[in-house]
Amino acid sequence: MIPSWDDPVARQASEAVGGPWGRFAVTGRALFWTPLRVCLLLTTLAAAVAWLKQAPCSDGNWAGFVQYTHLCYSDGVPLFALYGLDEGAVPYLDSAVEYPVLTGGFMAVAAALSGLYDRAAAASGLLPAVPAVQSYYAVTCLLLTACAFLVVRSTLALAGRRPWDAAMIGLSPLVVVHAFTNWDLFAVALAGLGLWAWARSRPVLAGLLLGLGAAAKLYPVFLLLTLFLLCLRAGRLRTWVRTAAAAMAAWSAVNVPVALVAPEGWSRFFTLNRTRPVDPDSLWNIALHLSGNRLLDGPLAEGEAPTVLNAVVAVALLAGVAAVARLVRVAPVRPRVAQVAFLLVAVFLLTNKVWSPQYSLWLLPLAILARPRWRSLLAWQATEALLWVPRMLWYLGTENNGVAVEWFFVAVTVRDVAVVVLMALVVRDVLDPDRDVVRTSWPGVDDPAGGPLDRAPDRVLPRTARRDQVTWSSMVLPRRGP
Repeated sequence: MIPSWDDPVARQASEAVGGPWGRFAVTGRALFWTPLRVCLLLTTLAAAVAWLKQAPCSDGNWAGFVQYTHLCYSDGVPLFALYGLDEGAVPYLDSAVEYPVLTGGFMAVAAALSGLYDRAAAASGLLPAVPAVQSYYAVTCLLLTACAFLVVRSTLALAGRRPWDAAMIGLSPLVVVHAFTNWDLFAVALAGLGLWAWARSRPVLAGLLLGLGAAAKLYPVFLLLTLFLLCLRAGRLRTWVRTAAAAMAAWSAVNVPVALVAPEGWSRFFTLNRTRPVDPDSLWNIALHLSGNRLLDGPLAEGEAPTVLNAVVAVALLAGVAAVARLVRVAPVRPRVAQVAFLLVAVFLLTNKVWSPQYSLWLLPLAILARPRWRSLLAWQATEALLWVPRMLWYLGTENNGVAVEWFFVAVTVRDVAVVVLMALVVRDVLDPDRDVVRTSWPGVDDPAGGPLDRAPDRVLPRTARRDQVTWSSMVLPRRGP
């Protein structure tokens, strides 16, 4: 599908290069500039802009609050010394790392590669010598850029006959602002590859990749939950069990050895998530601020776990998951994988007590696949990018010409409203499949990312469908036999 034909924003933007694609234009014969290569080029440009934004902070000299005034804060720079990576410390063994195991491994690999560069520069005198933290951060950004390329590749594959939807990653304000804020692109790449394997009907490989993704960040667990809800409706639970078993095996293979060798360092991630207070970006923090810190647990002692908050967050998350499960059950046509995955991850972020700004990268490929409409996607990402400005200025403090916390809360609220609106649009598409641009772009399309679920008949039908036995497969597939 040509974006300038069916999307008003893309059609208007194409006027800068001569207008929408012509009716008699030749397609599918490009010798080099295929959709994949164009999308990779756009992503390269986005990564280059992201690096230019981060460059003032890359050498670790943050005098004068440069990390806030230049909007270039990144976790990788201060944690390089805090975790002892500058002295060759091994995560979990020599220092307690508050991240899942594969993310700690990612840090160690980047430190090892940058150490090779530092030694080569010192020995040869030909390579530019830079501070150790700067070479480490440069290597980290290069590795994360490679992860961004994998995200583009998997998204393009999952888009089916809409390959140009993947261009939204390269043109994403969210990538420019948060590609190098943390290591989340690594988990996003693993999750995307896992969904790609599922789309190619390779459930075991999908489980292995999703399990590795969960060993880097928690959120791929909700992709497994997505597949469970859809397989339950389609009667494909045996396929899902294979995927879940492979995911558990992959997660255990990288976690159990570290847990046995360094139990205290390994458990740091789980302990921190239990005891940490609300994150500044969460709705719970706004509620506590407005109540004068009288809601939920009230004032906490140093290191005290917010037990009431944890319980309320768990209940809110379960309620959101139950609502999405109900939607999957009552939808007139079985929802697509990307639609359910986007809704579940968005529910998790909205109800969780922690929403670090780079977590929004989790939503990016899922939102593109769930509802590939430029206007709504760009509007949401604009709120994410703009939120970074008052956040940094709030950290700067009013005494240093920053902003008060109320401005930051306004930006958080606007971002959350944008996410909720995008969720509502996806729910509308689920309840009215005729509005789903993916299914209406080409005749006979069900779910390009569905894999074993694509065009599969349902075993569990909504009441309306049970009454007349209408399913998506009966609507889009030719009938066989008399």
